Amino acid sequence: MNKLIVVYVLLLISVRVHSQVTNTGIMDTIGGTNLNKITIGGYVDTYFGGTLSKTENNNIPYFVSMARNNELSVNLAYLDLRYNTKNVRARVVPGFGTYMNANYSGEPVTLKNIVEASAGIKLSEKYNIWIDAGVLGSPYTNESAISKDHLMYTRSLAPEYVPYYLSGLKLTVPVGKKINIYFYLINGWQQIQDNNQGKSIGTQFEYRPDDHNLFNWNTYIGDERSLISPEFRMRYFTDFYWIYNKNDIDITSSVYIGNQKKSGIQTNQSNNIWWQSNFIIRYSMTKTMSFSARVEYFNDDNNIQVLPVNPVGGFRTFSGGLCFNVKIDDNAMFRLDGRHFISQNKIYNDRKNTPSNNMTWLVSNITLWF
Repeated sequence: MNKLIVVYVLLLISVRVHSQVTNTGIMDTIGGTNLNKITIGGYVDTYFGGTLSKTENNNIPYFVSMARNNELSVNLAYLDLRYNTKNVRARVVPGFGTYMNANYSGEPVTLKNIVEASAGIKLSEKYNIWIDAGVLGSPYTNESAISKDHLMYTRSLAPEYVPYYLSGLKLTVPVGKKINIYFYLINGWQQIQDNNQGKSIGTQFEYRPDDHNLFNWNTYIGDERSLISPEFRMRYFTDFYWIYNKNDIDITSSVYIGNQKKSGIQTNQSNNIWWQSNFIIRYSMTKTMSFSARVEYFNDDNNIQVLPVNPVGGFRTFSGGLCFNVKIDDNAMFRLDGRHFISQNKIYNDRKNTPSNNMTWLVSNITLWF
C-alpha cells in the first residue's frame, strides 16, 4: 500500500513538472472557479506609464494595448463565463478598458465590449472534434491581449497589427497527442461586423514535439475591400512562432509576412508586403522574480498596416526592451517594462513635437486574475 502511495505521488510530481507548454497566442489560460457546469473567472490589468515624446490625444502612437500616456488606467478588465457539458460549450467574455476602446473602435456600439462570445458543439466524441461559432480569440502571433501570459508586459508590434479577435466559425481537429489543426471561416481581418459580405479563411497548425516546445503556423486569405479601403483586394498572410520553456528559461519568437493586393489605375493589382520578426527571452532568478528582454523589427514600406504620425512614407522601426517581473501571489503580478524605438524614418516626435527617429516608453503594471 505504501509503495502504491509513493508511486502515485511521484506520478503527480511528474505530471506537474512536465506539463505541456501553453500556447500564449490564444486566450484560454484563466482557470476560474468551477460551479458544476459553469466556470467563472476574471481578470484586471491596470497600468501607469508613458513617454516624454509629444503624443496625439494622449495616446502612445502605433499601439492599442496599454497605450495611454502619463495616465493611470485599466488596460483590460473582463469576466469570463464558460458553460461546458459533454457535447456542448459556450463562452461569454465582456471586456472593458483602454485596450477595448482602441481596438474595437470600428465596431458597432453593441459589439464594442465583446472579448469573446461563442457557442460550440462536439461533432465527434471519438476524435474530440468541435465546431465553435461567434466572436473568437485570434490565433495570429504568439501574443494575445492577456498580458499575464507573456514574457514582457507590453505587446510587441507584431500582435498589434494582426487580428486580436475573429468573428465566424472555428473547427478544431486533434491529430494525435502532439498535433492540433484548426480551420476558420470568418467575416474578415478583425471584423465582427462584415465590411464587404465576403468571407475569409484561416488555418492554424499547432505542434508540440515534447513538453518544452511548441511550434505554431497560421495562414489567412481574404478579400479586404471596404468603404474605408476600396482599393484593397485579396490579402495573404502567414505567421510562424515558437514557444519554449524549461527550468529557468522561457523563450518565444515570431515571424510573419503579409501581402495586400490593391487595384491599380488599370486592371493589374499591386503587391504590398509587410513583415516583422521578434525574439523574447525571460530568465527566472527565483520563483517570484524574473527579467525579460525583447528585440524586434517591423517593416511596412507601403503603409498597409501602419500610417506614420508624420508624412515620411513607409514605416520601419527597430525596438529593444527590458522587463522586470514580480509574482506577488499565485494570481497577481507586478511588472516594470521599458522600451526604446529607433526608426530609419522620423516616425516619432520628441517632447517639442519635432519629428524624431527615437522614442522611449516606460510603463508599470499590476495584474490580478481569478
